[in-house]
Amino acid sequence: MPTEKGFLTVRGNVYTAFTCEEESFKITEAIDLSIRMAETISQAAQVSSDQVKLPEQQTPRNNIKCKEHKEVELVDGDLEKTALIGANLDAK
Repeated sequence: MPTEKGFLTVRGNVYTAFTCEEESFKITEAIDLSIRMAETISQAAQVSSDQVKLPEQQTPRNNIKCKEHKEVELVDGDLEKTALIGANLDAK
């Protein structure tokens, strides 16, 4: 490129340019995530504890598999209501 004092030569390194651009993308993404996290934390602080509904946890059940009988759910999704199907069961 011609200038008043002669020619100006510009050189570049493609690998360095690529790594700089890649790093700038990572930094931009980290900044964006931190901004969204700060917004989420401030929104969570505005929610009262009365509005938060935690799901009830069911007590773990021992699921004993046996070849003589099978446990069947009577109501889909409700593990409290089951029936045993098979041979050699008690009259109860």
